[in-house]
Amino acid sequence: MKVGIVVPYSWSFGGGVVDHAVAQARALEAVGIEARLLIGNDPPGSFSRILHPRQGRPGPPPAAVIPLGRSVIVPGNGALSNLVLSPRALPQLRRSLARERFDLVHVHEPLAPMLSPAALALWDGPSVATFHAAGDSAWRRFAEPLWGFLLGRIDLRIAVSEQARLAAAPYAGGDFEVIPNGVEIPDGIDPGDRSDRIVFAGRHDPRKGLPVLLRAWPQLRGSGVRLRVLGADPLAVRLLLARLRMSEEGIDLLGFVDDETLTEELAAARLLVAPSLGNESFGMVITRAFACAAPVVASDIPGYREILSEKTGALVPPDDPGALADAIAGLLADEPGRAERGRAAREQAMTEYAWPLLARRLADCYERVLVG
Repeated sequence: MKVGIVVPYSWSFGGGVVDHAVAQARALEAVGIEARLLIGNDPPGSFSRILHPRQGRPGPPPAAVIPLGRSVIVPGNGALSNLVLSPRALPQLRRSLARERFDLVHVHEPLAPMLSPAALALWDGPSVATFHAAGDSAWRRFAEPLWGFLLGRIDLRIAVSEQARLAAAPYAGGDFEVIPNGVEIPDGIDPGDRSDRIVFAGRHDPRKGLPVLLRAWPQLRGSGVRLRVLGADPLAVRLLLARLRMSEEGIDLLGFVDDETLTEELAAARLLVAPSLGNESFGMVITRAFACAAPVVASDIPGYREILSEKTGALVPPDDPGALADAIAGLLADEPGRAERGRAAREQAMTEYAWPLLARRLADCYERVLVG
């Protein structure tokens, strides 16, 4: 079986959907399904630096990626997305679909312009689509009347969570298979013997709630713990600190990190903090921390509530720096309890979110579509 995975964003800048699709391709290959990623790409260089203020992945994409043009930044759903909007991408997509001779196409975020709906329009074979978003996406208002009819070409609909299903059901119709975002499980992880640090991992998007964590930081700074900020552009964080009239004391700004470094950071941290404000359908960074046996303190929002419990961390009211600081301090003060939550988190990741399990579920979906 050969599957084309279509993603409307840029491989170069990652993000939840991109990271999911990249890992999905690897997991499918591991179970014997040939996979290719049809996605945008912004090669490192001066032109990309003009279009994109934040740093992207270094180097060229892997062999399984079929690049389909550069992306531009489009705000929506409380985040800044790197969408491929170049008309040149459409003939490239058409040629790729014809050349690769896929058995099936798997489209992510089928309403997001423009690669995903274009794939549904150009492809005349079996198709599967995954819906990721929670809440009301900014582009849905114009996407539905313009190309919403293409959703009728989808043979099987997948949602990554109940929140994503609830968001998609009113306009996508039909039945949904709920298959969560997967996570790769690193070997040799011990929940104990951790460095005295906590981690924030995410872009500097409004909905990710980094300002909430920074406002909570003065209550934690004197304890000796360090805050490691991953993903967010260091210059943007320094500007935010200046607006908050805060120093950088005790904070390490790492910027973009690759997958290996992210795993190392989570495996060394005492916990992850996820202070998002809303519109999160799942929380991939939470399950990534779980896989590294790191408990999580997160906002009590629907997408996170589906994953996180008192057994694996703590939920706090969103946009409440005081409550966030108290929860972090309480978890750090109870080292045996923290380590036990880390063990429970890793067990949950292995039994519910490990990519080998989910790849087999996806393979079953593909077989059903191809047979019927």
